[in-house]
Amino acid sequence: MRVDILTIFPDFFRGTLDFGIVRRARETGLVEIGIHDLRNFTKDKHRTVDDRPFGGGEGMVLKPEPIFECIESIGGIAARSERLAAQGSAVAAKQSVILLSAQGQQLNQALASELSTLDRIVLICGRYEGVDERISEHLADREVSIGDYVLSGGELGAAVIVDTVTRLIPGAVGNENSTRQESFTSSAVVVPKAEFAGDSSAGEGARATQDSKACSTCGSGGLLDYPHYTRPAEFRGMTVPEVLVNGNHDEIRKWRRKTALAKTLRNRPDLLERAPLSKEDQELLARIKGES
Repeated sequence: MRVDILTIFPDFFRGTLDFGIVRRARETGLVEIGIHDLRNFTKDKHRTVDDRPFGGGEGMVLKPEPIFECIESIGGIAARSERLAAQGSAVAAKQSVILLSAQGQQLNQALASELSTLDRIVLICGRYEGVDERISEHLADREVSIGDYVLSGGELGAAVIVDTVTRLIPGAVGNENSTRQESFTSSAVVVPKAEFAGDSSAGEGARATQDSKACSTCGSGGLLDYPHYTRPAEFRGMTVPEVLVNGNHDEIRKWRRKTALAKTLRNRPDLLERAPLSKEDQELLARIKGES
């Protein structure tokens, strides 16, 4: 994937994209990131990128010329109509020009997953009171917001999108199953029972990978993730739940699902309204509400 970021503060990204999964993805060639200074596409000696809006109003707005000319200089970007036609389709141009905007579609895991399948993403970082509306109407094919709040500019949002999308690209994360079980992920990975439980019929290899398989069988199904514990089993009087160390994988699965439901009910009850709950989920949820 190629990501181009248009900004008036290119130094913002020095270091921001040089750690963790994003750094490794760049080093292995999974992701290529270009940072473009919009001031390089201005015509006056002051390198002016903003102006007062017609009709008056508070603040300044980014001008259209530097943004249009910057994208044109990058090259290889399909026409906006072609990009719009390709959204949700496996054919045509797999590209998107995204305007970071407080008025945009809110970023979520489903959108990040969709973007991770693209070959090319351009991120336009707004500043001040926003950008000239012609950017949205005639250049960008999406407006995206990372939350219902206002930032000083789109740079933080662009960094969030790069990180969120990169980790979903095959090969970016060491164990790809880990990206399928996280909070907000709608699908679950099903592992054969014998392989999961370390059944003797599955052989020593299955038993050896038992612990890693256990997590990948518990996709969040659109809920928040279940709690995680690690060694030591007892720390300063705080102990790991017994169910996690007793070796009963069916009980572990039920415990994880119940705690995920409980955490979602407590922190994000809105997710329960659209999560696909099974009959067992509904029974667990009723038990949780009864216990509270």
